[in-house]
Amino acid sequence: MIELRPGDLGYPALLGAIPSAPALFVRGALHPDDALAIAIVGSRRPTPYGIAAAERLASDLAGRGVTIVSGLARGIDTAAHQSALAAGGRTLAVLGCGVDVVYPPENGALARAIEARGALLSQFPPGMPALPGHFPARNRTLAGLVLGVVVVEAAERSGALITAGFAGDLGRETFAVPGRITSPTSAGTHHLIQDGAKLVTCWQDIVSELPEPWRRAVRGPSTSSGEQQPPENGSDEGRMLGLLAPDEPQHIEQLIARAGLGPARAAALLVTLELGGWARQLAGQRWVSLETRARRA
Repeated sequence: MIELRPGDLGYPALLGAIPSAPALFVRGALHPDDALAIAIVGSRRPTPYGIAAAERLASDLAGRGVTIVSGLARGIDTAAHQSALAAGGRTLAVLGCGVDVVYPPENGALARAIEARGALLSQFPPGMPALPGHFPARNRTLAGLVLGVVVVEAAERSGALITAGFAGDLGRETFAVPGRITSPTSAGTHHLIQDGAKLVTCWQDIVSELPEPWRRAVRGPSTSSGEQQPPENGSDEGRMLGLLAPDEPQHIEQLIARAGLGPARAAALLVTLELGGWARQLAGQRWVSLETRARRA
């Protein structure tokens, strides 16, 4: 275990930029690449739909080099950590207790796995139990570590909504996964969407909202040899790539009309092509293909 203070070598840069950044106790290892981080949080009593959504998003993002951050709580947090690890990615757990205290206790094995493939973090000293008053401060720290917060399921009163509120206050992106309109566990996420959070249906919806330098840091899918997979001619990605030219920028609205796809699907395809190195977004939401990759295809 080590202690890091703002300004120390290895202290997370994003967190260090917020007002009154806390000292951190750390078990495991923080990497510079952990700056490309997204939080996935939500209900401690999720539905099977919520668990599946959290697992899919965490797996897809972690497999592309995005560090998944959550709070080690039951439910959505646990699903996010587990899926990030299963995808071979990194994950950070931000605790409302000391880093030597596992809460909830049934997550002991998961905590050890996170320590081996990421880090356990806390602003509270070793030995400190998980007390209700700790969690708002913990949620602010969690939001400060990431580029954006995804709320998968949350009731109208939920700690995940507090985390999303801190994300907005700190200038981070806020995302929400929609659910059934009759589901109490989706009431909070629907309020977030009404208040301007980005509606999320897939990992591309998250990556597309990141600033360009961070989007470019996300890895595209690779073959076993490490080469980027070219889009198949008959696939949606292949058809979208066929609409692009290296020297004729086209606005996204034009591409949506030409492709005959919904705006969300077209935007997701373009992000996938960008991450694979086949397309580039220019200023003003204009898109071009990358000539060297197109010729190789």
